Amino acid sequence: MLPIFVVNNFGQFNHLILRMFRDLAIDARMIPNSLPPDDVAEGCRGLVLGGGPEITRAGNSPGVPAPRAPGSGDLPGPSHHCEGVRGERATGKVGGYGPVDVEVQDHDAILAGYPDRIRVWASHADEVARVPPGFRILAGSSICAHEAIALPELRIFGLQWHPEVSHTADGRRVYENFNTITLEEGR
Repeated sequence: MLPIFVVNNFGQFNHLILRMFRDLAIDARMIPNSLPPDDVAEGCRGLVLGGGPEITRAGNSPGVPAPRAPGSGDLPGPSHHCEGVRGERATGKVGGYGPVDVEVQDHDAILAGYPDRIRVWASHADEVARVPPGFRILAGSSICAHEAIALPELRIFGLQWHPEVSHTADGRRVYENFNTITLEEGR
């Protein structure tokens, strides 16, 4: 079985993402964001694009397609892929890291099992200003209408918050759900 790749975009939480997968006994590996997109897509069953300090340091991340294996999935920070698929990224009005109450509007596969309201630790330095065509809004908050988005047909999910940190309520569930999504046979 192929592993899940965590793409290192130099963010302070990338190693926590990898550790979360390992704590859940899910095979995951950290890879540099300089690998060619085709090599990345063929070597994993799922892909997590961790955030980073600057979008300019995202390397090849915006060009990496969702992995091409049955049951594959992609869990990027939403602003990483937004512009590449006709969406819009902007600097958040609030910025920084901190607690946010998120309203889950659509309990899609990535948010399965969550209550309608959760407390998360989020970053809004960059956020999705306009959702790309075909994406659904899964969750929003009083400071960001697009806290979670998804393109279910391609199994692409974007979260504005950090499920890997202890400040996020039941963050492990996102990674468990992502593992389940990537283990399913192709849709």
